[in-house]
Amino acid sequence: MNPITAHTAVHPSATEPLRVTLVVGSNRHGRFGPVVADWLRGRLTDRDDLVAEVVDVAEADLPTSLEPTPAARAALSGITPKLARADAFVVLTPEYNHSFPAGLKNLVDWHYGEWRAKPVALVSYGGLAGGLRAVEHLRQVFAELHAVTVRDTVSFHNAGASFDDGGALRDPSGPDAAAKTMLDQLVWWGRALREARAHHPYAS
Repeated sequence: MNPITAHTAVHPSATEPLRVTLVVGSNRHGRFGPVVADWLRGRLTDRDDLVAEVVDVAEADLPTSLEPTPAARAALSGITPKLARADAFVVLTPEYNHSFPAGLKNLVDWHYGEWRAKPVALVSYGGLAGGLRAVEHLRQVFAELHAVTVRDTVSFHNAGASFDDGGALRDPSGPDAAAKTMLDQLVWWGRALREARAHHPYAS
């Protein structure tokens, strides 16, 4: 086999769209997360450098014991492949009691290599703090997992008042601009780390 042909077949081109998995982090009854997630999916699908799919914590029936029972393996079968094939992640989190939800932490803890040497963008919503305390806690968690969190975030302060009854932003200019900056950073890191993993497998 021609070495050049083989190399091209194995490694994605620099301009190939990044596979990004959006993780919706709330499973609370009556959650506001789907409203923000719908807006966020729109920002992802508007771009031609990203191909997105979704993992929703509310649909993940994962035990907290981390025991790989048949039921746990069945639940993971719909989650783990989406994380494994992703080049990058966007994690959407609310803030519960100054941190992120237990269900999100449980989903993160069920995985390890799937996060490694990949970038993570963080989007949050909440009251006066806009979920930013949850974001800072998540940065520590993902650092331990050898993931790279991008610098800029999108946060919704008093999120319920930011959207109308139809789920549209009352003033999209600020959030849309913030999302573009964040996703531009995610694409830069995603391409750089995808190329690095292809040529130099990451060893933790």
